[in-house]
Amino acid sequence: MKREDEIAKVTLAGSIVNLMLVGLKVVAGIAGHSAAMVSDAVHSLSDFVTDIVVLVFVRISARPQDEDHDYGHGKFETLATLLIGLALVAAALGIVVGGAVKLVHWLQGETLPAPRLLALWAALVSIVAKELLYHYTRFKGRKLESKALEANAWHHRSDALSSVGAAIGIGGAIGLGQRWAVLDPLASIVVGAMLLKVAWDLLGPSFGELTDSSLPADTEGEILDTICAVPGVEDPHNLRTRRIGNHIAAEVHIRLDGSQTLEQAHEKASEAERRFKARFGDRSHIIIHMEPRI
Repeated sequence: MKREDEIAKVTLAGSIVNLMLVGLKVVAGIAGHSAAMVSDAVHSLSDFVTDIVVLVFVRISARPQDEDHDYGHGKFETLATLLIGLALVAAALGIVVGGAVKLVHWLQGETLPAPRLLALWAALVSIVAKELLYHYTRFKGRKLESKALEANAWHHRSDALSSVGAAIGIGGAIGLGQRWAVLDPLASIVVGAMLLKVAWDLLGPSFGELTDSSLPADTEGEILDTICAVPGVEDPHNLRTRRIGNHIAAEVHIRLDGSQTLEQAHEKASEAERRFKARFGDRSHIIIHMEPRI
């Protein structure tokens, strides 16, 4: 199965679960008199939207190079990760603001509505379902080297954490009495802050890739070691690197014996390129500039 087909399969499974949870949470929120559960349904809806983003952009990123994209379409997957991160920020801010508004109303003496047991059960089902989806999607994301899939996995966990907050508030209000309904907005604020941290961790690398930041020092060192392993290649320098989706691109200068023929020098550079692609993937790019050894 092609990489993009596997990613689509994982994402589609998540989207089906998300759509089912949206329906469950809306019904449970309305019938169970739980504003927290209705808010949680909105969060699940944002998960469904990001699933669609992944399905569309990963398909685009799998396209080969063309006249308009000499290096392929890999950065569309990075763009998808960025959009998921921004959606996560929006969801987190919504949770924080919603919790803060409820807290202010409670401090002003307003009585928060008491939820019913149906809302608690919906929250517990959501926690289990979304945590399982998180582990499954993250495992597949790492295996397929898909940043968009890993980002979507964190969106699944964010929904699980949101449901944890809802469960704490709903369970507290049911088990401890009406006056403890304030646990719902307090938990939401804490969960929202945690989600903002996750979103920041996703957005940083995405911005870096879209602005052509260099690869980590250990990866650049591995590139230099791979090139130096070719007999006759010396002093690789002026290394420049960047990431294109789940592939990498590099430019480097090397020194060769100036007395050898152009054909011999070209073979050395070609061997360095073959070893680079063997290590970092056939769709990775490298440009090697040859200089005579001084």
